[in-house]
Amino acid sequence: MKKLKAFIYNKTLYGIFIVVLFWYILHLTVSSSAIPSPYKTLLNFIEIFPGILSLHLSVSLARITTAILISLVFGSLIGLWIGMSEKADELITPIVYILYPLPKIAFLPILMILFGLGNTPKVVLIIIIIIFQIIVAARDGVREIPKELFYSVTSLGLNKSQTYRHLIIPAVLPKIITALRISVGVSISVLFFGENFATTYGIGYFIMNSWLMANYVEMFSGILSLSIMGFLIFKIIDILENKLCRWIKI
Repeated sequence: MKKLKAFIYNKTLYGIFIVVLFWYILHLTVSSSAIPSPYKTLLNFIEIFPGILSLHLSVSLARITTAILISLVFGSLIGLWIGMSEKADELITPIVYILYPLPKIAFLPILMILFGLGNTPKVVLIIIIIIFQIIVAARDGVREIPKELFYSVTSLGLNKSQTYRHLIIPAVLPKIITALRISVGVSISVLFFGENFATTYGIGYFIMNSWLMANYVEMFSGILSLSIMGFLIFKIIDILENKLCRWIKI
């Protein structure tokens, strides 16, 4: 009984078990080569990962990491600026509200014309999706800080940089991390779509190419590697949140 409780409390193992169980049941129910067994997929994954699969995965990881870092830096700066300045809010927020709801994925052909057929249009596409969520999260985080706290830090004699360090950034950081966590899933989906055009490297290309070749085992190996990449990104975000926002756990 204790072992069962320990297993359930280990969220990673528990999640893997449930997903694999559902996958295996689906494999047995459908009874088609289009859904290979988890065991067969895992063997293929282990076989091809050191070679071609790791190459495709590293290219995709580089693209999404670059986009996340750029979006995080510029999105946070713009969001803080809007939140702290009424004039900036009046100028920038209407633009954000107009562009935010647009389906950015439709801009991929335009980005490919402007930036060519390499990595740049794919990275830019992810950036213009993630950055708006971070901008809005940072702006709202600043707005939600009670005015009394600003009065308090002013009475304590804190200058502008100290106010950002001890009040604004700690208040806004959890919201930025939450926005980043939510946007990662969307960005991975967009990356998968973008890697199906004008490229020969990337996990999205690998999955669709395997599908076209009717190699469903390799296709599922690619899907497995994509899920692992997303899982690792989420775990890294969790680790950063635990280190940078320790007061949330109190």
